Amino acid sequence: MQTGIDLIDYSLDLNGFAILKNAVEPELLSELNAAFDHFPQDLAFSQWWGNVQRLDNNGFAGMELQNIIEAGGPFEKLIDHPSWVNRLRRYCGEEGTYVEGLFIDECFASVRRTGGFFPLHSGGQEAIVRNQYRVVNGKFRCGQVNILMALTDVGPGDGGTAVLPGSHKANFTHPEITGQDWLKNKSLTGSIEVNLKAGDALMFVDALMHGATERTNPGERRVVIYRYGPSWGNTRYGYQYSPELLARLTPERRKILQPIPPRHPSADKGGGLPPLL
Repeated sequence: MQTGIDLIDYSLDLNGFAILKNAVEPELLSELNAAFDHFPQDLAFSQWWGNVQRLDNNGFAGMELQNIIEAGGPFEKLIDHPSWVNRLRRYCGEEGTYVEGLFIDECFASVRRTGGFFPLHSGGQEAIVRNQYRVVNGKFRCGQVNILMALTDVGPGDGGTAVLPGSHKANFTHPEITGQDWLKNKSLTGSIEVNLKAGDALMFVDALMHGATERTNPGERRVVIYRYGPSWGNTRYGYQYSPELLARLTPERRKILQPIPPRHPSADKGGGLPPLL
């Protein structure tokens, strides 16, 4: 009988996603919402706020602040949060290999107000190595696993994340997707909306078809999304972490943001490579 697999592992494999209930503790949740309260509301698209940049993925998504780890302490605490970091090491950290370790591929805060949505996209049929889903000899070998943290309750009408369960293993494009106008893919047969309470986290493999339903309620939906991959990855948009951030991080957190330190003469401490065995 197989051992070591729990219901969250099983759900991730079967459906492509799992919900981590009460993943973010109340104190940290309050700190994150306080940080959101101080975001500049008049920041224009592509404008910088320190080392954070507004870079909305499409015109309907709402405000998205990329490289959000640079926005302060609460976001740094999420890097290796105990609610998910050990699972991610197993899922996409190439555990037990010579390249084991995690890397944050992308991290951003999202504020979505009435009318905002995000079309369904991705799917296993694309066979993109960067976000592929694989299990080999009983070991997870995923290219990317995302943690979406809800800072507000996300119920019906709030613009919740939409997923198409099982699509991370799809071999064919969904028959309702035609042409190249992906903005039309607000809903597809088989897709469902995931409802979350503030503090819950949605964990999903990036090969899963995902998006967000249209927000029809007043107010705003607040989420933070960290995308994790193997240590040899690279940032999606080319952001470079500031020396100030890297200097104040714990060694464990810095290793996730910079798993392979830069190698140049001024940084070489004379360690070189280990001897060949």
